[in-house]
Amino acid sequence: MSHDNNRVELTLLTADAAEACLAELSGLLHACVQNGASVSFVLPFSMDDANAFWRVKVLPAVAQGGLSLWIARQGGRLAGAVQLDCDTPPNQAHRAEIRKLLVHPDFRRRGIARRLLNEAEAHAVKLGRSLITLDTRTGDSAEPLYTSAGYIAIGQIPGFSRDPHDPGKVDATTIMYKRV
Repeated sequence: MSHDNNRVELTLLTADAAEACLAELSGLLHACVQNGASVSFVLPFSMDDANAFWRVKVLPAVAQGGLSLWIARQGGRLAGAVQLDCDTPPNQAHRAEIRKLLVHPDFRRRGIARRLLNEAEAHAVKLGRSLITLDTRTGDSAEPLYTSAGYIAIGQIPGFSRDPHDPGKVDATTIMYKRV
C-alpha cells in the first residue's frame, strides 16, 4: 500500500504559479477564516473576499520579489501556506516577517504548520535575514507552535484586532521574534 497520500510537498511559488492556484489559495483562506482563524478578516467573509486578498495584496508582492509564498500539498490537496515578508526598510534589511501561516482545518495537527514555518525560516537565512518577527492572536493555537519553534514573546497589545466571529469582541495579539 502506498503512503504517497501522507507525504507533504512544500513548494515556493512564483507569481505565475500562485495565480494558477488562486482558487485553491482562496479556498484555504476562506476555510481558515470560517473556522475562526484571526488572520485580518471578519465574518461575513466570502470567497470573493479571499480571492481579492490574494490577487490584490499577495500576488503583486510576490511578483515584485518582496514576499515569498510557500504552499503545502498532501494527497494532491492544498493543505497550507505561509508567507515570508522581506520588503523591509533599509534599516531593517536584516529582518523578515512571517505572515499568514495557514493550515486548512482538514489538515491540522499533522506537522504541516511546523514544516512551513521551518521552510520560511531557512529561506530567511539564505536571504541573509537574522531576525524574524511575527504576531499572533494571544492564546491562539499557533502560539505554542511558535514558542516551541524558538520564538520569544516580547509583549501583548490588548484590543489589537476584531474577533473574526464576534465583531463586538477585540482580541489581544502577542508580538514574537526569533534570531536565526
